[in-house]
Amino acid sequence: MNIEIADGDLKSGVLGLVVALVEIVKEALRLQALKRMENGALSEQEVERLGSALMDLDTVIDRIKTEMGIAASVKAVRDGLDKIVDQAIDDILNPRPLEKVGPMQHHDSK
Repeated sequence: MNIEIADGDLKSGVLGLVVALVEIVKEALRLQALKRMENGALSEQEVERLGSALMDLDTVIDRIKTEMGIAASVKAVRDGLDKIVDQAIDDILNPRPLEKVGPMQHHDSK
């Protein structure tokens, strides 16, 4: 499976990929923070500090996307990754039987 980067500029494409990966890591951090909050593993002070840090990260990511003009590249990467994940989930939930392959053909190298 390929991820298509809409922008023809390699620099924008690579930077878009990097920012998309940072966004994904940020989302994972946010989910972990929520789990810890729900479990009571964080103090009020830690919750506030973590929330502030995540909001600051959102601001920085948005600023980078705007200043570098890579919002479209980031969206293209995220859309491509979403399609891959959706297909993987569909394959897990709806497994297809393996296709039967005919007998292997042997070629003599003479």
